[in-house]
Amino acid sequence: MKKASALRDKSREYVVRAEFVLRGRPTAPLREVPLEPDPLQPLVDAVSDLRAELGDLAEVRLDIQRAPKWLLRARRVQLMAQARRVERREAQRAARWVRQDASGIEDSLTWQLQQLVTGKQGGGVGGRRLVMPPVPRRVEAAEALGKLAEDDHLVRVQLLVMCASDIEGRAQARLAQLQAAFDVFGGGARWAMRGWGLGPWRFGVDRWPSRRGFERRWELGHCQPPRANWVRLEELTGLLKPPTVHCRLPLLATDLPAFQHGDPDLLLQGIYTAPDGRRRLVATYARETLFEVGVGKAGGGKTERALAQAIGWAHAGGGLMFVDPHRDSWPRAVPFLAHDHLAERIALIDLNAVGSAPQVSSWNPIGMHHDQVAHEVVEAVTDAYASALGWDDASAPRALTILTAAVAVLVAVNEAACRAGRPEDQATVFHVRALLTDTGFRKAALAAVEGRLDEETRAWWQVVFPTLPPDAFAVVLNPIARLAANPVTRAFLGQPAGVYNIRTAMDSRMIVWVCPGGNGPTDRLITALLARDLLRAVRSRRDIPEEQRVPFRAYFDELITLTGAAPETIASMFEDFRKYRVHVHGMTQLLARLPTPVRLSLVQNASTLATTAGSRSAVAPITSEWGDHPGPDVVAALDRFEHYMSLTVHGRRVGPVQITGPHLDEVFADHARPRQAAALERSARSAAGAAPLTQLTARAAGQLNRVGNFLGQRTAATPPAEQPQEKEYG
Repeated sequence: MKKASALRDKSREYVVRAEFVLRGRPTAPLREVPLEPDPLQPLVDAVSDLRAELGDLAEVRLDIQRAPKWLLRARRVQLMAQARRVERREAQRAARWVRQDASGIEDSLTWQLQQLVTGKQGGGVGGRRLVMPPVPRRVEAAEALGKLAEDDHLVRVQLLVMCASDIEGRAQARLAQLQAAFDVFGGGARWAMRGWGLGPWRFGVDRWPSRRGFERRWELGHCQPPRANWVRLEELTGLLKPPTVHCRLPLLATDLPAFQHGDPDLLLQGIYTAPDGRRRLVATYARETLFEVGVGKAGGGKTERALAQAIGWAHAGGGLMFVDPHRDSWPRAVPFLAHDHLAERIALIDLNAVGSAPQVSSWNPIGMHHDQVAHEVVEAVTDAYASALGWDDASAPRALTILTAAVAVLVAVNEAACRAGRPEDQATVFHVRALLTDTGFRKAALAAVEGRLDEETRAWWQVVFPTLPPDAFAVVLNPIARLAANPVTRAFLGQPAGVYNIRTAMDSRMIVWVCPGGNGPTDRLITALLARDLLRAVRSRRDIPEEQRVPFRAYFDELITLTGAAPETIASMFEDFRKYRVHVHGMTQLLARLPTPVRLSLVQNASTLATTAGSRSAVAPITSEWGDHPGPDVVAALDRFEHYMSLTVHGRRVGPVQITGPHLDEVFADHARPRQAAALERSARSAAGAAPLTQLTARAAGQLNRVGNFLGQRTAATPPAEQPQEKEYG
């Protein structure tokens, strides 16, 4: 181990120095400053625009010294003698005025006439009045000594300031700002720079002969306070205390790093305007930004900020999923994503079916061709239905049981089809109806997969199912019938081997845009299925070591719409996803409209909490998390695209601070490729396996026959010795 050399600061070209002394009555105290506004605010503002790249430096040194008692006694004797001299001078001045008044009266014509009429003569010496001059007033020690009357907490102070810069004039301007900042403490006494001025020139400690003494005290730490610098410690409280919550501290680069395009370690947050008017893109560290919540009125800039963040993350090589029920975000983002190195990673799942020849992607929620775990798929689909339809064990126990048993059989059928190398013969959720109402299909399915079902499931189909009345299936089949009645959802969910696979998208850093299509009952069911599948896929990442899990970000626009379909699922995401390196960003207009579990999970786990303008009642839940600093009135009056947000940097909270939301046309102007937008959309649909709606609808209509043929062939191909004993399944 070797001793390192001492770190030395570089010298600056321009340096100014100053020493502050107390002016005014020597016994008068400094102003008693309040805590609100913070008395340190002028000092903070004076140094908030320091620029290290220009060599700016500002140092303030306050040395406190407890004076020797003999020096204090000498100072008191001096002050008492001075007070007595003042009183004597005042008494002498008053005596002169009294004598002048008396002489003036006696020499007046009125006085002389009065003497002639009355015949009286003055009783004084030589016939003049006797005048008693006033005596000097008694000097009270407490009044004459002021703050020096008591020994407790009495100290001498030395206040030295040095400012430097490599740019001419900046150091002098900084010193002037600091001088003005000390004026806030001015009362009976005030801080003033030592020296005297002559026109534009000032002669103080920065010039000969005082400069040598200043540098000696500065470099060696000597404390030689001026004779007038006597203060009590309570007078320095406002100067020595740390900044309070009322102090607006500037954001430095160490507090909030600057955003750099293409840096995967940074996540864009917005534009910060420094006190000197300079603007810079600021970011948080991606590894620390686990969850984000954005609140504010429509059009306030929530989605624009999320899009800018997502686009920056995508260009840095990160994977993401952007769920937008209204589809407005996709055309806004396309020009900035239309790059060759991104196109192969982008997939669009669009259920809006726009245009004369719409194309739709495909997904089989119960498909097993992606090597999912069977019981996890059954649980995900059943929980999604229960969440969207409001089922639970108390309100709909029979519906839950029927759906769980039916999905378990169909998943077993699909597992058998994939094992046989025939994924195109898999069943879909629409075959639940055939399984429950078609006796032939049910017997074939149960016979084909009997060995894959557990004893409890087989017993339910043998004993319980035959006892169910036909109308018991309506509550299960009605939502499936609504899905089948819509050609878009039937085409999307009716394909045996769907392309959509969110787990693969996570691991391969895909950029997936999902537009469910609206917020109706059918759309809510689709959203619930997608959300629950996302939860299942994320939790499945436990099969790989933590350090090998690729970071992935999920952006949920319009949380009110999404949580209406799957509140418990969304809440679980904000609680569990961090463990699997998946991070959620949610946006909503009203936090109060979110279900309680979601709202509590959002606020509790949010690394970034942001709000735009809105009504006082809408933003109050956010400002209350900040202790109402700023208050709802301040936030409600924000301009468009302005945000107040608290951020997490280096494990501590930064803010709330006012940030301007990034605008895509400004921040990513160099990344815009509007001429390549159409090509990107075609590529994104192709990556999602989109096909003409009519083609997919026809394939979905004929899928039941293909599944039936597979079951028949499987039963016929089973050797007699391996065939299960014939059972009646109702």
